[in-house]
Amino acid sequence: MTGPSAPAYPTATGHPANGHATAPSAPAHSTGHPTNGHDPASAGFAPDPALSWSAPLTPGASPGAGRPVVSFGEPEGYDERARPRPLGVRIRPRVAMAAACVVLGLGLIGGAVTGSWLVGEPGDGGAQDTYAAAGTLWHSAPVDQLFPRTVIGKGAGPGGADRTWTRIAVAPDGGCANAFDPLLRKALAPVGCERLLRATYIDATQSYVTTVGLLFTEADAAAMRSLETRIAKEGLDRRTDLMPRPYAAKGTLAAGFGDAQRASWTVSVLTDAPVVVYAVSGWADDRTVDEPEPAEEAMRSGTTTSVAQAGLGHEAQGLADRVERALRKNVGPATEQSS
Repeated sequence: MTGPSAPAYPTATGHPANGHATAPSAPAHSTGHPTNGHDPASAGFAPDPALSWSAPLTPGASPGAGRPVVSFGEPEGYDERARPRPLGVRIRPRVAMAAACVVLGLGLIGGAVTGSWLVGEPGDGGAQDTYAAAGTLWHSAPVDQLFPRTVIGKGAGPGGADRTWTRIAVAPDGGCANAFDPLLRKALAPVGCERLLRATYIDATQSYVTTVGLLFTEADAAAMRSLETRIAKEGLDRRTDLMPRPYAAKGTLAAGFGDAQRASWTVSVLTDAPVVVYAVSGWADDRTVDEPEPAEEAMRSGTTTSVAQAGLGHEAQGLADRVERALRKNVGPATEQSS
């Protein structure tokens, strides 16, 4: 089975069953060597069984048996324009007013329900089920759904420019021991670390690399809200001694993406799911960065630092936002399967 053709970027995969990652094919100027003798670009990104942390079970099969599920849909795109309104439709004033009242009423009801879902009110079975379902996605959702092979960010770049990112490496799922600076790891300790998933992307110009991560915690909604409040109050997401670390995959353009190459980052604590979403970006030429900037500051209008001018804040924030959206898109199906 083969998928549609994709840009000729190297890829890597991770699989929790064996804790083993397969190194991707290396570019001509890379120092790494492919481990499988296979060029994913020339083969149209043929799926590898390791592209999924989980596989659907056949009747009577033991956990982990069966072929993994890999999606090959259109690239993940967001911010699509709304469907155009039909022309030539006229609505009488009274009918329009009645319809507006109905819409307003439904909006108020929907807002109340959504608010309850977000905060996870005690006794709200739906909110609790959704929260719990989100916490299981690290083993129930395929890699391609959480970290799409291609991510399109419309308006995600500086000045509203579009961005396209291609996944070049997926880390094997595991713990959080070496994923964060020591002080950040200490700050995140109260919510625990159930599982950490990471992937590294490169932009369309092969100028920037970005690692994006999903930390699945062991905490309830109250603990996640407490962590979010503390990080915001103390500004922990803006301190250069509390940064996430990149995933530098051998044999890829991110092979030299280490701590010294970090340029910008973002950390987001979700309160409607036991997940912390983060991203850290840098140049693809392995240059070191003396003064990294949080994405929020690097994206600020008028900022003239090299990190801001290169759009590295947009790289980190843009990918983190879209991976978070991909995570949320998977909560609905997971809830339906568990019911």
